[in-house]
Amino acid sequence: MSIPKLEFPPFHLPPEAEALREEVRSFLKETLPHIETEDRFASWNTPSPEFSRELGKKGWIGITWPKKYGGSERSFLERYVVTEELLGNSAPAGSHWVADRQSGPLLLRFGSEEQRQAILPRITRGECFFSIGMSEPDSGSDLASVRTRAEAAPGGFRVNGTKVWTSGAHRNHYCIALVRTSGQHGDRHKGLSQILVDLKTPGVTIRPIINLAGRHDWNEVTFSDAFIPESCLIGNEGDGWLQVTSELAFERSGPERFMQNFYVLRELVRVLGRQPANRAASILGRLIARLWTLRQMSVAVAGMMQGGKSPAIEASLVKDLGTIYQQDLPEVARVLAESDATTEEDMADFLDVAQYATMMAPSYTIQGGTTQVLRGIVARGLGLR
Repeated sequence: MSIPKLEFPPFHLPPEAEALREEVRSFLKETLPHIETEDRFASWNTPSPEFSRELGKKGWIGITWPKKYGGSERSFLERYVVTEELLGNSAPAGSHWVADRQSGPLLLRFGSEEQRQAILPRITRGECFFSIGMSEPDSGSDLASVRTRAEAAPGGFRVNGTKVWTSGAHRNHYCIALVRTSGQHGDRHKGLSQILVDLKTPGVTIRPIINLAGRHDWNEVTFSDAFIPESCLIGNEGDGWLQVTSELAFERSGPERFMQNFYVLRELVRVLGRQPANRAASILGRLIARLWTLRQMSVAVAGMMQGGKSPAIEASLVKDLGTIYQQDLPEVARVLAESDATTEEDMADFLDVAQYATMMAPSYTIQGGTTQVLRGIVARGLGLR
């Protein structure tokens, strides 16, 4: 059997993107010291509405979107640079992250003009935040098995069901929910739709899910006869599967898939000092080489997307390999630091960092699609199943 060739063509960010990088670094150096957050491990899952508003003033949320919706009409590659710098500098970008990464682009592609005009400018100003309403109890990553139903009612839908792992629902404004509007047997991918849900809608109940690190990031969201107006249907009824798979492409290949715990690597470099022992330098070099390889793969995917392609297989590989790297990093770094840290004080600080990253590591397997699902996508794309 002949297996199709899979390539990540060499790609370099253009000069205008690298010029933007310096501008973003200067902004972060000036702004971050004045942003208060309780989370010392700040990243894309750490919210700060204040920081999001400051970023919005620079025009760096919705940076690729049309100007008539508040965007800056810059390239996807320039957006990549902004994302990379936010992660590399542990910026608390969690408030606007989902809206900028996938909810806004979804509305741009499939939403009505009324939805775009009402919501997109608020996102770009850092004033409107979104959650993802895909996962459900007992469904795992099998999105086609969702049971939350939206039954037709005068002027809209009555929604009943439950979503889980809904990040930020307790503090965000909207959720885009995948629901079943028709059908149940035969082709499970038919009869699915996406709806725009105001999280303050009567009948929507949000309950906290506390993670291993003791943080309240996730939630269970229950719909009990919640009325959602017909104007909140995104795209056409029954097109939800097409839309949600398109949305996931935005989620799977970005630098957050291998830089979420970049702070661990940064802290490891600090505790090892400027002249680590040969063994430590060798292991550190391998960690950085793996990171750089993932980065080059991710940049290649960004280049494909900029060129109008839909690299679903490549994006899935970046997510899968990035998950493995991020789960390996805390333990490798901990063992290395224990044997080579320069002072006991440095080691105590580092262990705090490594412990938090270790507790968060299991979630990397789930977010953006489980490892098994991603490998299934790759296998199908290569004609192996």
